Amino acid sequence: MDSLLIAVAFVFGLIAQQFRLPPMVGFLIAGFVLQAMGQKGGEGLEVIANLGVTLLLFSIGLKLQVKSLGRPEIWAGTSLHATLVLLLFAPVILGIAALATPDLGMEWQTALLLAFALSFSSTVFAIKSLVENGDLGALHGKAAVGILVMQDIIAVLFLTVSTGKFPSTWSLILVPALIIGRPVLGWIMNRAGHGELLSLCGLMLALVIGAKGFDLVGLKADLGALFIGVMVGWHPRASELKKSLNHVTDLLLVGFFLQVGLEGALTLQALGWGLMALVLLPLKSIGFFFLLTRFHMRARTAWMTSFSLSTYSEFGLIVASLGVAKGWMGTEWLIAVALALSLSFLIAAPLNRRAESLYDPISDWLKRFERPGEHEGDFAAIKGRERVAIFGMGRVGLAAYHTLEHRFPGHIIGFDRSPEKIAIHQEAERNVRLADATDSDFWERVCPNDDLDMVVLAMPSHKAHLHAIETLKRHHYSGVVIVSGKQDYEVQELRDTGVDAAFNLYAQAGVNFANHIYNVFLQQRPDLVASWRAANEVRDS
Repeated sequence: MDSLLIAVAFVFGLIAQQFRLPPMVGFLIAGFVLQAMGQKGGEGLEVIANLGVTLLLFSIGLKLQVKSLGRPEIWAGTSLHATLVLLLFAPVILGIAALATPDLGMEWQTALLLAFALSFSSTVFAIKSLVENGDLGALHGKAAVGILVMQDIIAVLFLTVSTGKFPSTWSLILVPALIIGRPVLGWIMNRAGHGELLSLCGLMLALVIGAKGFDLVGLKADLGALFIGVMVGWHPRASELKKSLNHVTDLLLVGFFLQVGLEGALTLQALGWGLMALVLLPLKSIGFFFLLTRFHMRARTAWMTSFSLSTYSEFGLIVASLGVAKGWMGTEWLIAVALALSLSFLIAAPLNRRAESLYDPISDWLKRFERPGEHEGDFAAIKGRERVAIFGMGRVGLAAYHTLEHRFPGHIIGFDRSPEKIAIHQEAERNVRLADATDSDFWERVCPNDDLDMVVLAMPSHKAHLHAIETLKRHHYSGVVIVSGKQDYEVQELRDTGVDAAFNLYAQAGVNFANHIYNVFLQQRPDLVASWRAANEVRDS
């Protein structure tokens, strides 16, 4: 990536951020501007973009729970939605082509291929948006990731069959060997320590063992990175590994967004087809919402999931590129798909930020589409005499729970997004249940009844804290709100929202440690402490 690309990407990313848009929107616009200036992406940018996507899929694998893919709303919902898009989009594309561009003579196979390319949602965009909103751990975030992974698997299967490049017999050895060798991979991570060697270990696992290993045996490289991420996701250092690669992945993904904008020259015809695809985009969202509510998801969860998936995908570009290479369609359709992808990003970015506030005014109407019955991971209620709620039952939340429960027994309840964590806490007989602090439906039930006097936010994500505070304000919560932060700027940003108190965890830990040191020293050497105090008194006098 040369200096001009870096400079333009930074300028437009900075401008986007000033308008409270994700920087990736600015990177997309930068790609269009650079393309208009006659710039080309080149092989270097393509390599950077591919590395970014590969590392992103590896990061997804680190957090992915394979059993979640077996839930009906994931595998059945994804398959039904792809079929629905094909049945809806293909006739529309064929009809518009016959009216607007009869000279092109589009065949129904081309229309089906275009509809298939437009059926996918962007993994890169969705994950980035969920992370920036602090929603990756929420139920709708997990559902979106599961659907995206299923879409990726469908895309990989299609590309494998279409190219005629089937996995070699070595794949029958490699995949079982990696599964059996999970303890070895864990041993490698243990020996890598905590510094730069752990980051390098992650790159080796993702790019060498995963991506290159799968590529050598005829499997998709990106699928290999996802697979190896799942294989080491159980390890205690998986979270640390993911954090160590986050900044590298983010920088590499700048190349991906620039590449999308640089994909092809803009023409009136491509613009027309891109706008047509944008008009069809709400049908994708409606389809996801309707199908997910059929699987007993609450309207709010289905709504938020649908918003995360309301884009076109980079896999659509790959499918369209294959169609051009095979002679199934002209290059103008590839440009149209690239433009549709870019426009969907530009529209979806601000809407994703406002998804919750857009839901609230029409929530009663949307709830009419809910089916009777309760989704296994989608319930929350306060039952009993709890008056203080702690959201986020990690180390910080658990310490707060124990301290407050000791002082106010029976009045404390803990909430977490993870069913696995909740099972552990409940096994230890702690009063912990499933809930999301950003869930407007939850606060709609709590706030009017004044069920809680105090809310303690101890979640790992600063973005999730901000999102939760915004949700509390929107529902006019009148109790005390206390929140934790890890950096001074985070604490200041939290205080600016008007919460009752915001504490820097690390600073408070240092103060407590110093008090502990003083108490121990006072017990062990009271004579020295007395002499120091006497010396201070003499000096002050």
